[in-house]
Amino acid sequence: MYTFPNKLKNIARALMILGFTGLVFGFLGAPKNIAEAKAMVATEHHGEGHGEAAENHEETSEVHAEEAHAEEAHAAEGHGEVSHDQEGHDSSHDEHLLHQLQNKPWAALYVAAFFFFMIPLGVLAFYAIQRAAQAGWSPVLYRVMEGITGYLLPGGIIVIVILALSGMHFNHLFIWMDPEVVAHDKLIAGKVAFLNVPFFLGRAVFFLAGWSLYRYFSRKFSLAQDQATDISNHKKNFRISAGFLVFYIVTESIMSWDWIMSIDPHWFSTLFGWYVFASMFVSGITAIALVTIYLKSQGYLEFVNDSHIHDLGKFMFGISVFWTYLWFSQFMLIWYSNIPEEVTYFITRIEDYNITFFGMVAMNFVFPLLILMNSDYKRTNYFIIMAGIVIILGHYLDVFNMIMPSAVGDQWFIGIAEIGGFLFFLGLFIYTVFTELTKAPLLAKGDPYMGESERFHY
Repeated sequence: MYTFPNKLKNIARALMILGFTGLVFGFLGAPKNIAEAKAMVATEHHGEGHGEAAENHEETSEVHAEEAHAEEAHAAEGHGEVSHDQEGHDSSHDEHLLHQLQNKPWAALYVAAFFFFMIPLGVLAFYAIQRAAQAGWSPVLYRVMEGITGYLLPGGIIVIVILALSGMHFNHLFIWMDPEVVAHDKLIAGKVAFLNVPFFLGRAVFFLAGWSLYRYFSRKFSLAQDQATDISNHKKNFRISAGFLVFYIVTESIMSWDWIMSIDPHWFSTLFGWYVFASMFVSGITAIALVTIYLKSQGYLEFVNDSHIHDLGKFMFGISVFWTYLWFSQFMLIWYSNIPEEVTYFITRIEDYNITFFGMVAMNFVFPLLILMNSDYKRTNYFIIMAGIVIILGHYLDVFNMIMPSAVGDQWFIGIAEIGGFLFFLGLFIYTVFTELTKAPLLAKGDPYMGESERFHY
């Protein structure tokens, strides 16, 4: 049985305390009114010496307000009826700026909450694939996967609570939740049958319930198989895993539309569900590798060998390439077609999020490609850890790029709230996962493929 080391437990608690403190400061620092928002922007520009940014800020913010949020769009039948009253326009722009700055701590919280939730969701899919395929190499890693998916339910509840608070207008992350915006925006109004708060939250609860039920029963059958004299529990796990994968691929796509893409309801991509899946899948596999290597360093998982680590490294490499293929396909087709309502999504990110946008491509593709292409490196813990840390941070930036531009526009920076959110959920993730690992033996000894897995070499 695995014992949660006090040192690691204390590190997790310290991360949660530091992260929570950072989030509190982020919320306390948010402006309460338009005057505070304008003063905050002026202070940032002058204090950091961004003279050119200060000159162009108003123009840039207006473009974002008109293209991304429609809070200034007051059209009834056609563009000829749009009011251009300067006073009203300035007032709307100032209100939009206030909403962006008030969204900053909420968006930082949501980005971190969703990112760490998607890791166990990706692991759950990987686990179900191994079960449904009756893979012979991976049973020695089943308990590691089951430990990581222990974060699925608490992490999902936190995300749904944030979504519910958005529906109660505690923030402005989802502009389609604002009746005033819907009343003056024909495009969003046309989606109201799908994008309405009760149906939105109902879907969220349904998705989380389905994922959690599969995790519960699969874990139950896995533990029961250890004590069984036949393989009936293994067969049950096979059947529910095959069914779950069908449920998963549909609900994961809809979840990505709901929880991320609807933050910018004027834009959509038919590849988006697959794109988010690739990000969570590679993040989940990377987490399996990092947890496995840590446990081995502590004297556990003696039955895991270099060939298992090599296979995890191959998945990290392969899914990183798959993610890049989806990223490029989505970007290239939209950029080349140059349809205004579609390409504005990438223009916003290239102009205002240049460093994080192209930085995460380097972290999620170039770095894993260079490090993990070599077969010998995939058998070396040092290289797996180094690549894994970069991949995890790179996909955090990926989620950051998906959410922040629509939530806060150009009013972004990675500050105390963003760092605090990441640290808090990292600590909570570590604490939950390693607590779950203590609840069962690390070897699923009853699995019929365990012998093959323990002898896995090539």
